Amino acid sequence: MRVLVTGGAGFIGSHVVEELTARGHEPVVHDLRADARCDVRDGPAVARALAGVDAVCHQAAMVGLGTGFGDAPDYVSHNDLGTAVLLAAMADAGVRRLVLAGSMVVYGEGRYDCPRHGVVRPGPRAAADLDAGRFEPRCPRCGAELTPGLVAEDAPVDPRNVYATTKLTQEHLAAAWARSTGGTAVSLRYHNVYGPRMPRDTPYAGVASFFRSSLARGEAPRVFEDGRQRRDFVHVRDVAAANAAALEAQPPDGTLTAYNTGSGDPRTVGEMARTLAAACGGPEPVVTGEYRLGDVRHITADSARLRAELGWKPEVGFEDGMREFARAGMRGAGR
Repeated sequence: MRVLVTGGAGFIGSHVVEELTARGHEPVVHDLRADARCDVRDGPAVARALAGVDAVCHQAAMVGLGTGFGDAPDYVSHNDLGTAVLLAAMADAGVRRLVLAGSMVVYGEGRYDCPRHGVVRPGPRAAADLDAGRFEPRCPRCGAELTPGLVAEDAPVDPRNVYATTKLTQEHLAAAWARSTGGTAVSLRYHNVYGPRMPRDTPYAGVASFFRSSLARGEAPRVFEDGRQRRDFVHVRDVAAANAAALEAQPPDGTLTAYNTGSGDPRTVGEMARTLAAACGGPEPVVTGEYRLGDVRHITADSARLRAELGWKPEVGFEDGMREFARAGMRGAGR
């Protein structure tokens, strides 16, 4: 299969290219890092790149929380306009298979259970609570303490920052494209991806990159809140394998299918920072109590659907992955 990989020179995209090659496919890289003319927002350039292509693996995106709401036009341009241009070119070219780099951020908070009211959806955390160190969401009906659990694909979506909003819009655009063209679309909702070639020293990366960059400078990782926020850290090679599995699958025509893509092994941010610091031989993390208003407290994946329907399973365990990450090279700053 000849596969156009947008963002194919980036962190995740480069691993997707390697995985596809190892499986006997022919990846075609389309990435601004490789060639300034390879902007996914450039319709004629995308049309040329689609010549002879059987499928598209869309990894190109501006990621992370960025530096503030002033980044909103860039996020919308790169993520949503870029996706619209790509899908329009695919419709014209007759390319009918798409795998999209989705994100768990579309859910907002993860799943929570109240002892009295069952599954509930807490609203955004208030700045006053965060300032006072009250980080855990409470039941919106009775104020009770909640138990976090694994979020499934049928959970309501609730994007709570600009990046999350653009990732959900990408899914809506892909679903509309699939309905219009009869194409097949899969969105892999990545959880916290880490591993070799992560970008360093940039506000447009994930927490693992922030910690690794600090340790590379000999500085202690700075852990926000109390460090007990739960995440699902999934290795980039496992994510690349999920992309290949999705491209080789036969999802239903005319619709978008979403799959959580996580390790299924929830860890706290503080635990990840300590494990990475120990693997690097660096200073112990510092828990700061600081927060970012767009962050959610707990979000961990139920990836059972991806395992059952596509036969995928993660192969890299948390400790082994963190030890490798501690030794691995990182990419220069960039989006």
